[in-house]
Amino acid sequence: MGRPQPDDTTAPAQEAERLEDAALLRADTAERYEEIVTDVVDRIAARLRRTSAPSSGASHRDLQALVDAVDLDASGIGEAAALSEADDLYAQHAVWFHHPFYAAHLNCPVAISAVAAESMMAAINTSVDTYDQSTVATLMERRLIAWTCERLGFAAGDGVFTSGGTQSNLQALFLAREGAIAATGRDRSAVLPRLRVLTSAESHFSVARSALLLGLADDAVVPVATDGDGRVLADALREAVADVRASGDVPMAVVATAGTTDRGVIDPLVAMADACDDADVWLHVDAAYGGGLLVSPTRRHLLDGIERARSVTVDFHKTFFQPVSSSALLVQEPADLATVAWHADYLNPASEAASEPNQVDRSLQTTRRFDALKLWTTLRAVGADGLGRMVDTVCDLAARVRERLDDDGDLRPIGRTDLSTVLFRYQPAGLDDATADRLVPHVRRVLFESGRAMVARTVIDGRPCLKLTLLNPDATDSDIDGVLGLVRATARGVLAGERLAGRAAPDAEASAEETAR
Repeated sequence: MGRPQPDDTTAPAQEAERLEDAALLRADTAERYEEIVTDVVDRIAARLRRTSAPSSGASHRDLQALVDAVDLDASGIGEAAALSEADDLYAQHAVWFHHPFYAAHLNCPVAISAVAAESMMAAINTSVDTYDQSTVATLMERRLIAWTCERLGFAAGDGVFTSGGTQSNLQALFLAREGAIAATGRDRSAVLPRLRVLTSAESHFSVARSALLLGLADDAVVPVATDGDGRVLADALREAVADVRASGDVPMAVVATAGTTDRGVIDPLVAMADACDDADVWLHVDAAYGGGLLVSPTRRHLLDGIERARSVTVDFHKTFFQPVSSSALLVQEPADLATVAWHADYLNPASEAASEPNQVDRSLQTTRRFDALKLWTTLRAVGADGLGRMVDTVCDLAARVRERLDDDGDLRPIGRTDLSTVLFRYQPAGLDDATADRLVPHVRRVLFESGRAMVARTVIDGRPCLKLTLLNPDATDSDIDGVLGLVRATARGVLAGERLAGRAAPDAEASAEETAR
């Protein structure tokens, strides 16, 4: 049943009250805006000062109860009370990526200048889809795209900011799909089922999902063999491309990964570029994770060959320390972006296509945030070299942690990384593989539920393992030793609880959680 509607005699008064309650940002509410935002900043600053763990450790059940208790149909409580409530509900129980004991996923602490820029762009609310909505914002984004292309080695490249690596990969494969169909000169319906994307099993899941969204066949993603560290074998790639063609299918694109999510390794870009050049196949490099090496003073060479890609994904909200979202798709040939252009008389009529730099012609999105402002201000605040030193710092930290694990009696390292990932298992001498396998999800869950530390888990070569993803330049060796100490204590607690109770690990986790706390 719908909510009751006001009669005509009360509507004008209630409408006036509603507009007052909404407190839209305008000239006469500027002081109110200043007070409210200042209060929010003060609250967050206070939480930053006193945060002692990555999260509150509140249970899913308790958090669900807090969320469900809020009546979203009730009368308004005013900005101050609403933001105070949000502070207690959201900020109190958020996951804090700046805490050095957060080491789970590809989430980074963020540059102060970028956070301030986020506030600026939210208040102004620019959309950079067309020039008449954005003016200088479009020009600033275009300049940053050109800067990134220069760093990649794209002499005359182009691109567009996106919401993240998933969207960048989708758009890249859309461009590759359109290029492959056009190159065959055949009917779209005949070619589409024959298109194939070649990549390793280590590539991001968005590659396979993009193939689905693009209407490719269920078996369109062809896995390419890798070496023991998870990097594509160039000879295997050549063979896979030849096999695709021999079967009558069309190699639409090859996806190389510059920073795999699980291992943090970089595919052999030069060798893969050679193979793609020889076979005349589109090479896309997903550098969502490894893109920060573009500004690294010591590790830029790991991206050698990226300048030969047809398209590249870079996530600035990973190794450029930007707030979500901030990503980009870059292309070697500006003409490749033309396939996404779609003209509408009310937005970007074809008759005016050359008169204004309307970026909706480059993007899968229409309304789009001015996320480039955050990166712009960060580059101006700390410089590209400063960002590069931060990238090197987290990579150096990972290398030191991995080296210490070689001599650890309890924690067994798995593989090596080019970036800032450390894979390992709790498996002291005498602990069988099956037990070590079973400990992995329980250790991660106990630590997560305690709120004290956060690590991730994954499966490598069929074996579960724990994962540290180190993206905090302020984290020290001592901090990570503290995380690893909690892993040891938790694993021992689970095993001790099993022996004491004679029950399966899930029943023993209360004891382990108490240890973790």
